[in-house]
Amino acid sequence: MLTRIYKATNNIRDNESKSLTLTLENINRLIKGCIDKEYIYQKMVYKNYQGYAMKIVFRYLYRHEKVVDVVNDGFVKLFNGFSHFKPADNEEGNKKKLMGYIKRVMINTAIDELRRGSMSPEIGGIPDSVWGFSVRDHDADQQLLYKQVLSMIKELPPAYRIVFNMHEIDGFNHLEIAGRLQIPIGTSKSNLSRAKAILQKKIKQSEEIDYAVFT
Repeated sequence: MLTRIYKATNNIRDNESKSLTLTLENINRLIKGCIDKEYIYQKMVYKNYQGYAMKIVFRYLYRHEKVVDVVNDGFVKLFNGFSHFKPADNEEGNKKKLMGYIKRVMINTAIDELRRGSMSPEIGGIPDSVWGFSVRDHDADQQLLYKQVLSMIKELPPAYRIVFNMHEIDGFNHLEIAGRLQIPIGTSKSNLSRAKAILQKKIKQSEEIDYAVFT
C-alpha cells in the first residue's frame, strides 16, 4: 500500500516541473537579469514559473485566493533575495538551481502563512487548472492515483500534511523540518508516521470500494 503512496509522490514531483517553456540558453540571461534587478527579466521569471510555484504552494494551502497571495509574496521575496543567488557553471546546473531556489522560497512562504494562523482543515476541491494534468503525460491509472492521493493529502490534519509534504515530496530530512517548523525531531517523525498511517487507511478503503464496485 505504501508503494502506491511513493508512486504518487513521484508523480507529483514530475508533474510540478512540467510545462516550463524556457530553453537552457535563456536561463543564464534570465538569472543575470534578475540579479541585476531588471524588471523585464523578473517578469519573464514570473510568467514562466508562476504555474510551477502554484503547484508547490497548493500542496500546503488549497484555498485558491490564499495560494495566489502566497505565490505573489513568494516572488517578491525571490526577487529581493536574488543578489544572494550563486549561479552554477552551466545552463543545466542553473536550471536546477533556479527551480530549487523557487521551490525553497515558495515552501517557506507557505509555511509562514500556515504558522500565522491558517493551520485549519482545508475544504473544497483542488482546481484542475492548477495541476495541468494531461493524458499525454500520464496514463489513466496514474492520473487517477495522482488525484486520489492529492485529495487524501489535502484531508490530513495540517500538522501531518506539512510534514508529509516536506519529507516525502520536497525531500527535507527531519532535522530540517524540525528547525523550520520549530518542533522537536520526534514530533516531526511521529507526524510523518501518523500521516502515512492515515493515508494507508484511506487507500485501503478506496481499494475496497473499487473492489465492491467492479465485482
